[in-house]
Amino acid sequence: MVRLTRAQQQERTRAAVLVAAAAEFAAHGFAAAKVDQIAERAELTRGAVYSNFPSKRALYLALLVETVEREAVADLPAASPRTTADALGSFARVWLERLPLVGDTETQVHPRSLAAVVDDAASRMALARVAGLEVLLLALALESCAPPDAEPMRQVRRADLVLRLLNGSGPLADPVLGSDPFDVAAACRHLGGLDLADVWDPPHLPYIAAALPCRKPWVPPAELPDLITGRGVGFEEDGVIAVLGTHRLDAAEEIVRAARPGEQVTVAVVTSDPAEIGRLIRLRIGDFARCLRRVFAPDDAPQLRLVLDDSAQLASAVTAAGADDATEHAVRIHQGEVVARAQGRGAAHAAAAVDAAAIVRPPGGAP
Repeated sequence: MVRLTRAQQQERTRAAVLVAAAAEFAAHGFAAAKVDQIAERAELTRGAVYSNFPSKRALYLALLVETVEREAVADLPAASPRTTADALGSFARVWLERLPLVGDTETQVHPRSLAAVVDDAASRMALARVAGLEVLLLALALESCAPPDAEPMRQVRRADLVLRLLNGSGPLADPVLGSDPFDVAAACRHLGGLDLADVWDPPHLPYIAAALPCRKPWVPPAELPDLITGRGVGFEEDGVIAVLGTHRLDAAEEIVRAARPGEQVTVAVVTSDPAEIGRLIRLRIGDFARCLRRVFAPDDAPQLRLVLDDSAQLASAVTAAGADDATEHAVRIHQGEVVARAQGRGAAHAAAAVDAAAIVRPPGGAP
C-alpha cells in the first residue's frame, strides 16, 4: 500500500472538495448551497472543508478560478484584427458569447454571474477597481491596431465606453443578456470609428513626491504567473515594478502613462484577503484575459505584466513591508540595481517617470 505524504493527502482532499462543491453549486446555486452537504458529498468532515477553504465564498471562487484556467488551455492563438473597429467588434462577440442568457438559472456557474457572491463593501470595491484595470488592458491591446506610421494615441476612453456598454449600467451589473447581442456587438464596433480625444489629467499628479534615487543591488524573487498570459515571469529585467493594493489598482494606468515606449512594466497586486479578494481578482482578470487572447495575437497583447503577489514575495523584494489593500510602492530597476523607489499615492507614476540613466551616470561624466 502506497502511503501518501501530507502534501499529497491535502491535495487529494482539496480536489475532492472541489468536485463535491461543483455538484452542490450546480444543484442549488451559491446562496442555497450548504457546506455540510459539500462535506457529505466529498465524504469528509466539515472541518476538512474549512481547512482548505476558509468560507463558502472562497470555495466558490476557487471553483470558478479552476474552471476558467482549465478552459484557457484550449484557447487558440488569434490573428490580430486590422483596425480598431474590427478589434472591438470581435472582442464584443467573444465577450457576449460567454455570458448567460435570459432564462438561464442561478445554478449555472459563470465567472461574471457574481451578484449573489459579491455582497459586501470590500468585494464590491475590489470589483470596481478591477473593472478599471480591465479598461486599461483592453486599451493597451487596442493600441496594437494603430498603423505603424500613426501618432501614438491612448485608447483608454474608448475602452471604457465599450466595457460600460458590455457590462450594462456598471461593473457590478448582472451580465444576463436582455438585448440582442448582435446589436450590442455592432454598437461596440461602431465605437472603434469614433474620433475620441484621450484626455488624461489626474489632479493629484503635480503634487506627488518625486521618487528617491538610490543604488542598491536588486535581488529578484522567484517567478510568478502572469494573470494576462498565464505564463510564469521573472523579475530580472530592467523596468518598473509597482506593488499595488486592491484599493490602488487605478495607479496601474499612471505607471503605464509615465513609462517609456517598450519599457518593461510589472504590476504586483497584493491584498489582505487572498482567499476571497485575491481569488476574485484572479478570476475576473483570468476571464478577461481569455477574451483578449481570442482576439489579439500574443505579440499584440497588453505590454504589461500583472501578477497576484499572494505570498508577498515581490512586495518584500521592493521593501513594501506589511503590504495591504492601500499599498502603493514602486521601484525602478536598472542593470541589476534598484536606482529609484517611491511609496504612497502617486508612487507608481513617480518611479516610472525617473530617467534611470541620469541616476546611474555621474554628474558631467560618461554613463
